[in-house]
Amino acid sequence: MATANTTSKSARIETRVSQEQKELIERAAAVSGRTVSEFVLAHVEVAAKRVIEEHEKLHLDQAQSRILVDALLSPKKPNRKLKLALEDYRKRVESR
Repeated sequence: MATANTTSKSARIETRVSQEQKELIERAAAVSGRTVSEFVLAHVEVAAKRVIEEHEKLHLDQAQSRILVDALLSPKKPNRKLKLALEDYRKRVESR
């Protein structure tokens, strides 16, 4: 399995930082035994995955959770409008 050190890289990301930020990042990279690029990539990748995971989660409060569970456990019968929409959908899909 390829690691961050052995994977062929072809894309580039650049950013501007203050002198203090640069020195802090360089120090942290040195302390952790990594290059600045390895250090930044490792930490940015973790942060990016965390942001995406949080964005994709469904957050419901107690009332919303109850409504969802009730709807799943006791679904309402389809009304006329929904039945017509299903009929229309089936015609379109079967005609292709």
